Amino acid sequence: MKNITDIMKQAKALQSKMEEMQASLETLEVEGSSGAGLVRVVVNGKGFMRQLHIDPSLMVESEREILEDLVVAAFNDAKAKAEAAAAEQMKALTGGMGLPPGLGL
Repeated sequence: MKNITDIMKQAKALQSKMEEMQASLETLEVEGSSGAGLVRVVVNGKGFMRQLHIDPSLMVESEREILEDLVVAAFNDAKAKAEAAAAEQMKALTGGMGLPPGLGL
C-alpha cells in the first residue's frame, strides 16, 4: 500500500504545480513582430492578445492589406513563442516524463 500512497502524494503535488504553472501562463507575456518590427503583438502564455503596436508609417489606406497581413504575421509569431514558452514550462514541470497526448495538462 505504500506505493499507492506515494503515487497519490506525487499526483497531488504534480496537480498543485500544474495549477501554479497555469496561473503563471496568465502573466507570462511574449512579443511577436513582423515587417522589421513595424507591427508588434504581445500575447500572454495562453495565446490571448494583450497589446498591438502599429507604426504610424503603415497607416496609409493604399497599404491596408499589407498592414492586415503584418498584424496576422505578428500575432502568429507571438502565439508560437507563447506556445514554446508554455511547452518549456511543462517540460520543466514534468521532468520530461513523456505524458500521453490529450492528458489535458
